[in-house]
Parts: sequence; C-alpha cells; structure tokens
Amino acid sequence: MPIHIHVTRGGAAAKFNLFPVSLVYNHGFKSSELKMIESIIEENEENISNHWNTFFNNNKK
Repeated sequence: MPIHIHVTRGGAAAKFNLFPVSLVYNHGFKSSELKMIESIIEENEENISNHWNTFFNNNKK
C-alpha cells in the first residue's frame, strides 16, 4: 500500500499519495483548496512519511 493521506472537512474528502504527491480522489474540495492541501502535504512530506512508517511498523507486532 503506498503512503497516503486522507483529508476531510465537513462533507468534503480527498486522498493523496506521497512520493510523488498526487491526488487519488476528491469529493467536494474546490480546485483552489486542493492546491493548498497539496502544497501543505509537499511541505510536510518527510514528516508524514516518518509518522506513517512509525505507526504501521509499530502495529505489525
């Protein structure tokens, strides 16, 4: 499973994969919001990846 992040707000939801950051699906976010979300993810890509790996490696036990 590729590293990804889910973003929700109200009735809107989106999923982005990392490496490279790419939109998987969008339900309800405006294109300007998606650009901002993508930018935030790109700025925090390494941190997101580190937390993802820590979470999933600790839960394999």
